[in-house]
Amino acid sequence: MQANEQGVREPGRRRHQAIPRTLIFVTSTHPDTGSQEVLLIKGAASKRLWANRYNGLGGHVEAHEDVLAAAQRELAEETGLTPRLTLRGVISIDTGVDEQGPRPGVLVFVFVAQSEQRAVHVSHEGRPEWLPVDALAEFPLVDDLYDVIPRALGDGPIFFGHYSPQPDGSLAYRFHDSPAR
Repeated sequence: MQANEQGVREPGRRRHQAIPRTLIFVTSTHPDTGSQEVLLIKGAASKRLWANRYNGLGGHVEAHEDVLAAAQRELAEETGLTPRLTLRGVISIDTGVDEQGPRPGVLVFVFVAQSEQRAVHVSHEGRPEWLPVDALAEFPLVDDLYDVIPRALGDGPIFFGHYSPQPDGSLAYRFHDSPAR
């Protein structure tokens, strides 16, 4: 199909549009304790979103990139790591409507990797830190990660999620394998 045959501008019909993003969880075994750790990034205090909270690595997909290339680029920029990535999930986020109609949503491609290399560098996004997987409840994570990380690091099939806006502005999380939260 041609670029103009993709059906994104049909007269009289406004289709849902989504901005693609990547979310990456890299795991490693702690050399002293043997426990599994996951690399998360603590948002810089100056960040507009998720300041001083832990999030996965990743970010936006540029127009010239596929989602895997974007994930590899984001991981290298934010940490210096270049392990092999595996797609583990896809999350569709409905961001609601405003006075102009439906806002573009977000489509998140969740990747995982295992790394023997543990040395990472700090970026303008924040400070990457290795956190013990079995103690994540003790850390201030971006709120959906408490649900996403176990699915991403699990050994089941690829998972699918949908977040929908609530009247109070929060998002309700629904995953293919569970009821709405």
